[in-house]
Amino acid sequence: MNDRIILGITGSAAAFKGVALASLLRKNGFEVDAVLTGSALRFVSDTQLACVTGRPVYTDLFVPQPGDPVPHITLTEGRPLLVVAPATAACMARAAFGLGEDLLSCIYLASSGPVILAPAMNTRMWENPATVSNTTLLRERGVIIAGPEEGLLACGTTGKGRMTEPEDLLKVCLRVLGHGV
Repeated sequence: MNDRIILGITGSAAAFKGVALASLLRKNGFEVDAVLTGSALRFVSDTQLACVTGRPVYTDLFVPQPGDPVPHITLTEGRPLLVVAPATAACMARAAFGLGEDLLSCIYLASSGPVILAPAMNTRMWENPATVSNTTLLRERGVIIAGPEEGLLACGTTGKGRMTEPEDLLKVCLRVLGHGV
């Protein structure tokens, strides 16, 4: 296929699903540039993701030289698809309000290609008026919100807030990129 995807993973108990999505994307011929937020590194490792993608993993906005001094710009060249899975409430709020305070949020702001967010959070967080408003605003701007689903959550409760399964997110990516499904 030779399509490029930027995969952002944020700090959520569902971060392992982001790694599984990276594996599925690579198996389907995509080049995956993975970005881990600081809090995502508390759930999954950059080494694990590098093994799955076969590529370097990006974690910092300000990398030491001789690295790329502006990765949020160079990664977005060529209009790749940006997928954030899982997307926390904080990540979605930063996107809705245009707050570029880490590498992933700056990549979102610099992206001119399609964006898919796969929310993952507690039901009360998902239903909070601020999250509802942010989600509505993002949808109005053309961001594809994939999920969340109903199910067992990390906190032990059941409700809406579970991240969409990686296999289903792969189908969304294929559809957005015009590969059928």
